[in-house]
Amino acid sequence: MIWVFQRMVGMPRVAAIEHPFGRPFGDVGDSQTQGAVLDAALGVFEQAAAPGHVEHLPFVWHQDPAETKWHPAEPSPIIELINKRRKS
Repeated sequence: MIWVFQRMVGMPRVAAIEHPFGRPFGDVGDSQTQGAVLDAALGVFEQAAAPGHVEHLPFVWHQDPAETKWHPAEPSPIIELINKRRKS
């Protein structure tokens, strides 16, 4: 998600995408986009000729960043557990 950082730390291949953190493959329940992103990323990794290869995937997030809901309506089980432990 931060391809410049990934290049700095030496990742051999990067499939960069401009999606919100936590949703690099697409929105929750959008299996069509998720599959397309996965196929595109695997294609990058398959065709990258040399270490340091960075390719920007052609996907655009469907909402303006200011309107994007960053968290699901209900927290995941791990977040619920963390919140319970904080309150204890």
